[in-house]
Amino acid sequence: MSTNYARSGAEWSRAELLARIVTESQRHYADYSLFSQAMADHLGLHPTDLQCVALLDIEPDPVSTGDIARLTGLTSGSATRLVDRLVKAGVVERLADPNDRRRSLVALSPTARERIGAAWDTPGRAFGAVLESYSDSELAVIGDYLHRAAEVGRAQAKRLASGNAGDPAVTSP
Repeated sequence: MSTNYARSGAEWSRAELLARIVTESQRHYADYSLFSQAMADHLGLHPTDLQCVALLDIEPDPVSTGDIARLTGLTSGSATRLVDRLVKAGVVERLADPNDRRRSLVALSPTARERIGAAWDTPGRAFGAVLESYSDSELAVIGDYLHRAAEVGRAQAKRLASGNAGDPAVTSP
């Protein structure tokens, strides 16, 4: 079920371009969800666990369980259970917080980082090949869109979770 987008950008009206972006965003989300499930299955992880692992991978330093709850949208209890599961599976390790002896931090274990990195090798090259076809200025626009769309997504998730789902106001950064 594919749509032919053979026309150049100049041949599209703004309304058509916006409609195309909405449609392709929905397809991308659905297809990426399928890919994420397949990757989770391949690694023997639950999709939420894989989401946590991916987020830990991009964090520069170990994070608290509270940070994991914030990053994943889980409750603190669910985040604790997720971390317990990942520790038991050897995917993450708890580290002492150098600033607070009562608290521990969570980081990917070196062996998990290696195993997950190897699993991402082929898909990473495939996704990278798609990006290689864009100019630097196009990549800047793509990066900006993804960043701003993620901000809107987080704001809308917060709005929905707060019980204001009926509020027609759209918040944007």
